[in-house]
Amino acid sequence: MSSRINFFERLRRALNALQSYFRLSENTFLIILAVIIGLLGGLGNYAFRKTIEFVHWAVFEQSEQLFGYSLAEWSFARLAVVFCPVVGGLLVIPLWYWFGKDLKGGFSAFLERVNLRGAKLQLRPIFTRGFGSAITIGTGGSAGQEGPIAMIGGAIGSQFGQLFKMSGDRLKVLVACGAAAGVAATFNAPIAGVFFAQEIVLLAAFELSSFTSIVIASGMATVVSRALLGNHSEITAPLYLVQHYWEIGLYVILGLLVGALAALFIEIHYRIKDRFAELPMPRLAKPLIGGLLVGVIGFFLPQVFGNGYEFIETVLMGDQLMHQPAWYLLGGLVVAKAVATSITLGSGLPGGLFAPCLYLGAVTGGFFGQVAAKILPQFHIAPGAYALVGMGAFLSAATHAPMTAIFLLFEITDSYEVIVPIMLTCVIGTAVARHFKKESLETFELARAGIDREAGKERNIMKSLRVGDVMERDVETIPEHMTLGQFARFIEKTQHTNFPLVNAQNELTGIISVQDFMGVVFERELMDLVVVKELATAHVITAHADEDLDQTMRKIGYRNIEQLPVVDRETHRKLVGIISRRDIVAAYNRALMTRTLEDK
Repeated sequence: MSSRINFFERLRRALNALQSYFRLSENTFLIILAVIIGLLGGLGNYAFRKTIEFVHWAVFEQSEQLFGYSLAEWSFARLAVVFCPVVGGLLVIPLWYWFGKDLKGGFSAFLERVNLRGAKLQLRPIFTRGFGSAITIGTGGSAGQEGPIAMIGGAIGSQFGQLFKMSGDRLKVLVACGAAAGVAATFNAPIAGVFFAQEIVLLAAFELSSFTSIVIASGMATVVSRALLGNHSEITAPLYLVQHYWEIGLYVILGLLVGALAALFIEIHYRIKDRFAELPMPRLAKPLIGGLLVGVIGFFLPQVFGNGYEFIETVLMGDQLMHQPAWYLLGGLVVAKAVATSITLGSGLPGGLFAPCLYLGAVTGGFFGQVAAKILPQFHIAPGAYALVGMGAFLSAATHAPMTAIFLLFEITDSYEVIVPIMLTCVIGTAVARHFKKESLETFELARAGIDREAGKERNIMKSLRVGDVMERDVETIPEHMTLGQFARFIEKTQHTNFPLVNAQNELTGIISVQDFMGVVFERELMDLVVVKELATAHVITAHADEDLDQTMRKIGYRNIEQLPVVDRETHRKLVGIISRRDIVAAYNRALMTRTLEDK
């Protein structure tokens, strides 16, 4: 541990000396850090991929040799493949036991920490999740590697930012640099890496200074990847041409279909995830159950195992392989892959959703293309082209990141010929998905937790707190039929300035302030004749115990008042407490302090 600290301390001093000697501006220094982060991100991607390959060799390939089966052929011995994902679940259990906190949340939690919690990321949780993801994918779990590698790169960037004590905005930029580096290195697609960081990690927040650093980090990671792994992407696609311009109509239909399916996938994914959370069994047993279920699906449809890149390439080559795999198989795989992915991640097996989205899009597009080819044989439709476009459209629709998808496919194909249908289907698919699901696959969980990704840190803290936890329950009330004279003697003994009026059933009937009373205080003849109800405000703005403080503060600000009575939601009249502006501010400060300490 001390040697690591000494290394980073020496590095910090060296870079600080470099900055001082050359009188580098902050932006220039940020670019230098982006170069370093890009290089490390490329190396991290290489190590991650090799770990996945090793686990796959140790479990899958050795299992095939040991039991003498092939996934391409039906046999009794192939039953052994059912237990490969179970082995993954078994290997993940120690990680859950010792580092359970590190594995919770996934990419959604990563986005929250980056955008709403100061972007301070620790290395251990990220690498724990990365190692767990390598186990999941290598043993056949249906998941992707892009989310974990983006998180690893992001953690590296955050560490550099923390080392040089940079502000939260600069930390976010460095995290985005690392995430872009990871994705760019994975697909040999530097432009897609840039837009991944901007659209998904930074949630579309754009600054020219950050953009420059992200571009450099993405480019450097791609250079490292090409040097170590060759100049090719994880997915290779053939060159397709638009045969007839009327095919644009088919691509429009495909965009509509993919958008609807992406929204459905988001719903299915979180429903299955919720069911696993509700299962009455120990948490450590759930990865085993998930692995077993995925193994059973994979026994019948082995194409669902792992990240699915090899099968995606098969689908993309569909027209060159005499329309294989068959259209009905593709239709079944859409359902099987969606369910297998949801089971994998829902059961606690770590992994990403990027690759499954590409898979589902390719299979959906291939299915659509093959059906179209059967209906319109005279037009010589290439199903692989529709698989290619569908791949980008589904990714765009599920993540609400059309630019990432468009440039990813452009860099994979290296062709302008299909750019128009790709752009068209991505935009249409995203629009349809947003119509059904406002949130993307990665931000949906944040929204369910009451986190508004566009609101900012302050509002989200306020939205996370409830009135019932902050309000004062011992309320100083006055009877609605109290006379003004009694009220005058009452306020001499209290420090409050606003008082709810209640009837005999403790139901709110109004509110009166000292200011209301001051208008008649000198009319002595009224003191024993007039009751406070006649001076009180009858139409009272109230709060409910289950409301968040953001809502309540807006009510207070709207009328510029200091206190709100809290009433029962069922009756809207029974008084249960009172909350003041001071109470809300104090609760916010406590929550802010707590989160700040957690982030350190």
